Amino acid sequence: QVQLVESGGGLAQTGESLRLACAASGMTFSISAMGWYRQAPGKQRELVATVTDDGVTKYEESVKGRFIISRHNAKNTVDLLMNNLKPEDTAVYYCWAYLEFVGLGSHDEWGQGTPVTVSN
Repeated sequence: QVQLVESGGGLAQTGESLRLACAASGMTFSISAMGWYRQAPGKQRELVATVTDDGVTKYEESVKGRFIISRHNAKNTVDLLMNNLKPEDTAVYYCWAYLEFVGLGSHDEWGQGTPVTVSN
């Protein structure tokens, strides 16, 4: 399987920046897409940004122009640079990977989550 370990996050004030990092280990050859999701208190987990193994990115509408996702295939890492943070960005952020095994199917893998808190 694949293990995802997140780092970064923490506390920030409105307008500041934070960077999240995620490192994958294990059967990393099975990873096709990676990215970040978040879950705010009382809300469902939502997509923040994803990137495929050929570099195609997808962003949630509210973070477009503020967040930048980058993936380093050789290092099996994915980063999320969060600029111009807003209080509504407060959530637990989860690293995500989509694994595909030829002839065996596919599934999602998740990190343990890292909290981000943005104050006014």
